[in-house]
Amino acid sequence: MNAEATEVEIERGARLPTWFGIGGGADLLARPSNAAELVRCLHIDPGLRVLGDGANLLVDDAGVGGLVVSLQTDGFQEIDWDRGAGRVYAGAGVSLPRLIGQSVQRGLGGIAGLAGIPATLGGAVVMNAGGTFGEIGDVVAVVHAVDRAGREHAIERARIDFGYRRSGLGHLLITGVQLALTAGDAEDLRGERQRAMDYKKGTQPLADKSAGCCFKNPTLTGDVDGLGDAGQRVSAGLVLDRAGCKGLCVGGATVSEAHANFIVTSRDARARDVIELMDVCTARVLDTFGVALEREVVVWGRDS
Repeated sequence: MNAEATEVEIERGARLPTWFGIGGGADLLARPSNAAELVRCLHIDPGLRVLGDGANLLVDDAGVGGLVVSLQTDGFQEIDWDRGAGRVYAGAGVSLPRLIGQSVQRGLGGIAGLAGIPATLGGAVVMNAGGTFGEIGDVVAVVHAVDRAGREHAIERARIDFGYRRSGLGHLLITGVQLALTAGDAEDLRGERQRAMDYKKGTQPLADKSAGCCFKNPTLTGDVDGLGDAGQRVSAGLVLDRAGCKGLCVGGATVSEAHANFIVTSRDARARDVIELMDVCTARVLDTFGVALEREVVVWGRDS
């Protein structure tokens, strides 16, 4: 470790908050306040992990080795609005719900339909977060990031490989994002945001501890009676429901009766319960329909 790297304050044995409310911690945690400090963190551990809002994250009970960094610090939570141009620059640590709320207040549309998605902006862009009413990639103009060697990049939208729950940016550490929004009526946008929230409240177990959807919606490789035709993307929740996964339990983890793509946890649950239950669901869907599910929940462990 060089002298420059030691300027970053490191917390040892740190708790990692996730929406599951369970799991282990990090051996090392840093909270860099700017891009320069983030680069110093890369000097400590070039393979460091970035902690966002913890909304789609599960940390194994044994915790995670190496360095974890949180960008939910003042330097990565700045927002700069240019309503006339319909542009906003926001740091990677900015809460997506906060950004949506401010955009609605300013009469700028494009992200109101993403209401109810818990994420930091950086994490949302990396996974191209979205749902029934759109994806964050639809409004990204420029992504600012550093690579693992500490070099800064400004990546135009045309160079980003956005797709369903992917961006191709996972090898970079996002520091900020410029979004291209559209002028609209604030009242109309409030209605759009409320409709998105009402949809989630009516279809998802929002009051329970979970990490949102556990699996990505699969694309069928062949015709499946009652599900769809080859090449069609179908709801993972529907596939899990039809495979009889609702109500399945392992320890303190249960497949929600409200939505089969949500695993909810009780107070005595362990991360291992969730991992085993995801494996049970994956095997049941594969056995029933020949459909291979891919996790949307990210699992951190000492061997992953």
